[in-house]
Amino acid sequence: MTDWGPVFISVILFIVLSPGVIFQLPGRSRIVEFINFQTSGVSILVHSIIYFGFIAIFLIAIRVHMFIGS
Repeated sequence: MTDWGPVFISVILFIVLSPGVIFQLPGRSRIVEFINFQTSGVSILVHSIIYFGFIAIFLIAIRVHMFIGS
């Protein structure tokens, strides 16, 4: 059986934490901006650190597993 948990968690977090899609931290004019579809280098770095933290929590600490198929 194939473990699809890491794949689904990674894709969902990538979509949610892409800078400028849902929120951007730090924003261009404020600390947090919502749905502006713009980004900066600092924002990419911050979102990458947040992404790594969530991936570590879900995949290493909680050990999310999803087995699909036979």
